[in-house]
Amino acid sequence: MAEAWKHTALLVIDMQKDLILPYSPASVKGGEAIVPNVIKAVEVARSRDIPIIWVVREHDSLGRDVELFRRHFYTADKTKLVVKGSPGAELVEGLESKPHDYKLIKTRFSAFLNTNLHSYLQGAGISKIVVSGVQTPNCIRQTVFDAVSLDYEVTVIVDATAAATSEIHNGVVSVAITYSLLSLFKDMF
Repeated sequence: MAEAWKHTALLVIDMQKDLILPYSPASVKGGEAIVPNVIKAVEVARSRDIPIIWVVREHDSLGRDVELFRRHFYTADKTKLVVKGSPGAELVEGLESKPHDYKLIKTRFSAFLNTNLHSYLQGAGISKIVVSGVQTPNCIRQTVFDAVSLDYEVTVIVDATAAATSEIHNGVVSVAITYSLLSLFKDMF
């Protein structure tokens, strides 16, 4: 691994079928458009031996571990979203977890909340994280702000993250600029 990337990890957040593909009521409208850039980010990370952390949602089929405002998706008459072991919880086409990658399951916006992410990163000697995935105002923002609070250097790949609309995405991006957290994919690697 090149010295410049030695303490860096790539987080790929919520790039799952139920959260990206248009059939789902929870689909992030801008999600499909970033898939090629997320694939490129993963390819570059692999070529540089940068650890890849697949941050995914996997919920109980009864919705007992989901946020209160999303529990309506888990009533008897609804299609359950990102249920552990379901096709909708799988990564979208083109993204594939390899045996040496790390899979982190979360049930809330932040990848740090009630998970072992901080412990894993510390144990691996990681001090810098690069973030891609969905959704910018929720999971991306919460994960980034928690990472900053824990003293990680954070970069968000702007063109490998998305929200329901470009206005929402750009609004969150404008806040993150204050922290100098952003990079375009072409500038990142």
